[in-house]
Amino acid sequence: MLHLKRTTSENKDFQSLVKLLDSFLAITDGDEHDFYNQFNKIEGLQHVLVAYLDDTAVGCGAIRKYDEQTMEVKRMFTTAQSRSNGVASQVLKELEKWSLELGYEKCVLETGTRQQEAIALYKKNDYQLIPCYGQYLKVENSLCFEKIL
Repeated sequence: MLHLKRTTSENKDFQSLVKLLDSFLAITDGDEHDFYNQFNKIEGLQHVLVAYLDDTAVGCGAIRKYDEQTMEVKRMFTTAQSRSNGVASQVLKELEKWSLELGYEKCVLETGTRQQEAIALYKKNDYQLIPCYGQYLKVENSLCFEKIL
């Protein structure tokens, strides 16, 4: 049975999953990995979710304040053996619920054009494509999404 744990970036399972995520992205991002990686630091994240299947960490995600109304979804990942089982959707829904509890009205996120599984996940969960924001404004391989909660 899947269990979602609210925690912080100090969680060792979250840190281990992020290492796997970064290894995956280093391959798919190619030469652009260093650019993206500078925006993916996890130190100090106060709103982190880790998904456990029995006692094994199989997925994660985080939110951080973007502006007064908006949380940004960060560090979404599911282990290869746990994909296509709804883990990522459950993590995303819980992050949205947490955002609402904290008084935020919407979530935004960025993903790369090469991340086809991530794009499909966000579209399936009612995220709408928006113009890129912030540091992603003129980045050709970035796609930005938003969901009004």
